[in-house]
Amino acid sequence: MFRLASLLYSLISTSLAGTMVIGVLVAGHGTLMPILIAAAVGFVLAAPVSWLVARRIYN
Repeated sequence: MFRLASLLYSLISTSLAGTMVIGVLVAGHGTLMPILIAAAVGFVLAAPVSWLVARRIYN
């Protein structure tokens, strides 16, 4: 299941990070720090999400 979760992480993390960055840009924060923070939050949130999705697919 770890292999499936890591494969899903590569897809989910880019999607979540991109969504977070777009959200920050739409909110009007166009400087470097809010964009980097949003991308980092997206990558961190993708780990449990990918694990949950992998568990649902595996079972």
